[in-house]
Amino acid sequence: MTRISVVVPVYNEEGNVADLHKEIVDVCKANNYTFEIIFIDDGSSDRTAEICKTLTPIKLIQMRKNFGQTAAMDAGIKAAQYDYIVTMDGDRQNDPADIPMMIQYLQDNGLDVVSGWRKNRKDTLMKRFTSRGANLLRHMIVHDGIHDSGCSLKVYRRQCFEGMNLYGEQHRFIPALLKIKGFSVGEAVVHHRPRIAGKTKYNWKRTIKGFVDMVSVWFWSKFASRPLHLLGGAGLGFIGLGGVCALWSIILFVCGYKMSNNIIPPLLTIFFVIIGVLLFIFGLMSEIMMKTYYGTHVDTPYSIKEVTNNP
Repeated sequence: MTRISVVVPVYNEEGNVADLHKEIVDVCKANNYTFEIIFIDDGSSDRTAEICKTLTPIKLIQMRKNFGQTAAMDAGIKAAQYDYIVTMDGDRQNDPADIPMMIQYLQDNGLDVVSGWRKNRKDTLMKRFTSRGANLLRHMIVHDGIHDSGCSLKVYRRQCFEGMNLYGEQHRFIPALLKIKGFSVGEAVVHHRPRIAGKTKYNWKRTIKGFVDMVSVWFWSKFASRPLHLLGGAGLGFIGLGGVCALWSIILFVCGYKMSNNIIPPLLTIFFVIIGVLLFIFGLMSEIMMKTYYGTHVDTPYSIKEVTNNP
């Protein structure tokens, strides 16, 4: 018996939630799944939460305010209880009919994650252009092997999220984060539908936040457990440059040059040595902070207002 938890963050989607819920229920029943549907209302200002409370079966998690899609998804994932966790957007652009294919692909290939690939997107030209640029940049920095990490339609084994907390815009980079931890990640082409109700929530601010989190994921993949290798190495490099400048200063002094007429070499020596020492100290401090992070509980950056269960 296949047991799935469908996690859907929603924000001002009053025109979509009822139809999306019906589609998910129909797919789950047609495939004889044991299922739960978790909608997370991320502080909507319209009738989204009110409509969700009339649906069944559903678990509705209401956030106290709009904390963002990543926070909503984290709350939903933590509430999920079944073997497979399916995440998707609440705007009905993801097609629930793709869920059985993705679960089957995951099972047949022994994967931990299957990410949807919107190969034929139904978005505006500007949104497609921005997304492709972001995907190219992500491929260069993160190397997660995924064509379309921005697609929210994904299937995970539940154990993927044990001990994981999401923040920022990291929902886009969950496959990369899991790949860092050794989970196997695959990809499947999925349908993508045009938005017929509501307004898109994507804007230039989310693009910038996504880029910052991309750099964070890169750092995490390379140096999370050893930040001293990056900062300490850079520090030693600057100290080495300071040593070269010091040697330059000595040579000039031996050759009879007056330091009062050429103060650049000693100034560079002082500058590079100070920067190098500071970077090395920051590396040591980061090493201590990482050990503290791994040894303590990280609080969630959001607050849940109410949980409603309609069996």
